[in-house]
Amino acid sequence: MLYFTRWKALGIILTALVVCLFVVPNFFPESTVKNWPLWAQRRLVLGLDLQGGSYLLLEVDSNYVKKEKLDQVRDDVRRTLREARIGYTGLASRGDAVEVRVKEPELQTALSKLRALSQPMSGLLGSTGQRSLNVTDAGGGLIRLTVPEAAINQRIRQTIDQSMQIVERRVNQLGTVEPVIERQGNDRILVQVPGLQDPTRLKQLLGKTAKMEFRMVDSNVPPDQAQHGGLPPDDDLLMSASSPKVPYVVKKQVLVSGGDLTDAQTAFDPRSGEPVVSFKFNSTGSRKFAQATTENVGQPFAIVLDNEVISAPVIREPITGGQGQISGNFTVQSANDLAILLRAGALPAPLTVIEERTVGPGLGQDSIAKGELAAYVGAIMVVVFMLLTYRLFGLFANIAVAVNVAMIFGLLSLLDATLTLPGIAGIVLTVGIAVDSNVLIYERIREEIRGGRNAISAIDAGFKRALATILDSNITTFIAAAVLFYIGTGPVRGFAVTLGIGIITTVFTAFTLTRLIVAGWVRWKRPQTVPI
Repeated sequence: MLYFTRWKALGIILTALVVCLFVVPNFFPESTVKNWPLWAQRRLVLGLDLQGGSYLLLEVDSNYVKKEKLDQVRDDVRRTLREARIGYTGLASRGDAVEVRVKEPELQTALSKLRALSQPMSGLLGSTGQRSLNVTDAGGGLIRLTVPEAAINQRIRQTIDQSMQIVERRVNQLGTVEPVIERQGNDRILVQVPGLQDPTRLKQLLGKTAKMEFRMVDSNVPPDQAQHGGLPPDDDLLMSASSPKVPYVVKKQVLVSGGDLTDAQTAFDPRSGEPVVSFKFNSTGSRKFAQATTENVGQPFAIVLDNEVISAPVIREPITGGQGQISGNFTVQSANDLAILLRAGALPAPLTVIEERTVGPGLGQDSIAKGELAAYVGAIMVVVFMLLTYRLFGLFANIAVAVNVAMIFGLLSLLDATLTLPGIAGIVLTVGIAVDSNVLIYERIREEIRGGRNAISAIDAGFKRALATILDSNITTFIAAAVLFYIGTGPVRGFAVTLGIGIITTVFTAFTLTRLIVAGWVRWKRPQTVPI
């Protein structure tokens, strides 16, 4: 157990050294590190509680989700009855239901067709036994399709899942490091962006639904006429996004939607030098856009973002290349923000900021100072205890603990993990766990000496027989850390990350590295007694 081949010993030392080297970039300014090789640029990322930043709690508009669900049901009813050639009247949404009236002779056929729209709902454990729609005969030829609360909640959960992906893409486009984006409850999203002190731009990006549409302007209807009740049923009256507000009469038909965009980038108009947004369509969008511009040469078309017209250029010639530009008196930042929104995609429902906090760097620095103080005090007490209790072997344990802490920070830097204040607590706890393993080994050695073994035999038996106990205790703690990581959020997850990494490095340093140090000492001294 105390014998190490030269290659095995070299492998242990190199492993510890290489992992510890990843800590080095953290001691240099970021401007200096940028000139280093890419693999050597990894730095420790500080969380919101350490370096400050922005905290937003977003809530999905559940009324919008419910209305959208009812609109979908209404459209499905219209399509189903038309395909079945069943006449109907009074199709409308009322409360949490959609109602439609059909003639009595066709009532049973209509009920049968509409009940096919209702699907069984599924949950985590399979079918819930509920249906997505309750289709009932209300009498007098009236059919009522009610959306149950469970179906609405399921749609909200789906909306949150989709929104989280889009929010993450938008935040990442800002160039921030390690944002935290998590679900809170059934209809909320938590966004933490370390290092971002001004949340205004973040709120503007996340507050926009970014539903982009390309529609034709109805040149036959003057905006003044539309504002005084002369708006045709197939048109919408929309205002411009820029000030002063200008009204536009826009056809409801969507020629191309933002969902067909594949890319959007900030560019500059070669003629005027103004910032613009260049965009590209996928194959479907390119075909639709080419057809629309070919059929409407000389006509203005509106680029609509969240029901506001950001630009209304005139189609000079067919645009068949599947790409174009959006201009609209942009600044460089507003053009870049629009490009970010278009690349990330549209939110399925509006998000409202219901809580906002900004953590200043001063508060974060105070947290770091207190965390460092706690770590130093805890480490010094552990070091002194080990030296007083186990003397030379206590020194070996302290060397292993120092390497252990360096390896933890090295792995955190290598993995681009985020260090939070609870994470510092996890590191302090790891120091205690690390020396606990050494205590088990050393006490086992003492027992072997009392049992009559000689020095070398007692040391070998102590390491060998303590291994199973060390593995058992660390594996169970690692399982707890893994559960905390997957189930917990925010500070709990930060604690779990450092604790989990610390357990891995502890097994390596407290047993393997310490055993290597002791084996080297035994080979050098050939002791007759154990100074423990």
